[in-house]
Amino acid sequence: MFISSAIAQTAPAAASGGDMQSSLMSMLPLLLMFVVLYFVMIRPQMKKQKEHRAMLEALAKGDEIVTAGGLVGRVSAMGDSYLSVELAEGTVVQLQRQAVTQVLPKGTLK
Repeated sequence: MFISSAIAQTAPAAASGGDMQSSLMSMLPLLLMFVVLYFVMIRPQMKKQKEHRAMLEALAKGDEIVTAGGLVGRVSAMGDSYLSVELAEGTVVQLQRQAVTQVLPKGTLK
């Protein structure tokens, strides 16, 4: 009688070890999906943000730019968070730095 009680008490411990292994195996696809998501979506987006930040820091007076709204002009004055952009002769607008999407090569505008 004493032996059957001991066997009965060790059986749930063995079963819980198997449950732990199966729960780890069920988490494996979720972890794999997160790793793939990181390398396919998150990492390239972070790289693009870093490049955009570097481009904005390198802006200088006289650079020719394209804005998020599609305006093309030349930087005429710079502040901490705003730029004055000359769109045409005598037409100057103020834009946030974040609105600049591209710096054009010198001489693009005539």
